[in-house]
Amino acid sequence: MSEHIMMNEEQLIKKAVQVLIKEFGPVEASRFLSMPQRKREDSLKHHETWQKGLNKEAFFNDVFSD
Repeated sequence: MSEHIMMNEEQLIKKAVQVLIKEFGPVEASRFLSMPQRKREDSLKHHETWQKGLNKEAFFNDVFSD
């Protein structure tokens, strides 16, 4: 098995930007880099949403069945 040496953060960013520009062109690469990140849903809200659609009987049967 060959050894892999990790790039430092600056090298990684430079390489990634070069690949984006090569594959997509400067306009699309710039567009990709400037896309806003999706907001993460609060974990409590996510859990409450999950619970609302939960069939508790089926869930308990899955968890506690032999």
